[in-house]
Amino acid sequence: MQRALILFAHGARDPEWARPVQSVAQRLRQLLPDVPVSVAFLEFMTPSLEEAIGAICAAHGPQQFAIDILPFFIAQGGHLREDVPRLLEAAAQRHEGIQLRLLPALGELPAVQSAMALAISQLLDGVADQE
Repeated sequence: MQRALILFAHGARDPEWARPVQSVAQRLRQLLPDVPVSVAFLEFMTPSLEEAIGAICAAHGPQQFAIDILPFFIAQGGHLREDVPRLLEAAAQRHEGIQLRLLPALGELPAVQSAMALAISQLLDGVADQE
């Protein structure tokens, strides 16, 4: 079964807001050349989650897919507990043969928390060095 990954972010009115998500997606495409990696947004930006799932299905024909959805969120809130499961249920009904798996929010991963703490400490060290 073919695998795919969607980085799912909230979205914003400012198009520059998506730049970090797009950068991570590009790095993942280099690290995982055999895995289609897409970005989707809950609101304000395109593509939507449904559009991204549909694009993966359309681009790769009738083969079955296991699509992982990684919420590019700091933590799980109402959107991830309530809205996203409904979106995934509707998408699964529209696209037979695909398996959708919602992964934990990115900010809840211990490795990400460690990386953020390290980046913050390095930032503070750099600021202290400039004073």
